[in-house]
Amino acid sequence: MFLLDVALVVLALSALPVIWRLAVGPTDADRAAALDLGFFVVLAAMAVLAARLDFPALLDLVLTGTLVAFLATVALARLVYRRPR
Repeated sequence: MFLLDVALVVLALSALPVIWRLAVGPTDADRAAALDLGFFVVLAAMAVLAARLDFPALLDLVLTGTLVAFLATVALARLVYRRPR
């Protein structure tokens, strides 16, 4: 239980650079990468929380979220690639 709590704290701390890059990121590609990483951090936190609370139904949400994250990453990559410079 203690290690899962530590993992949740580490994930929460890893969200701070993501927020910084979303706010400051000089290019849209930086913001898209930060958004993708932030979504991964949220999904990882939900997976750890599912183990911590012994609630496996959250893992279905994590699986669905990974599919949405993949599609969002592809869409953002196409959007950033097509934008004129």
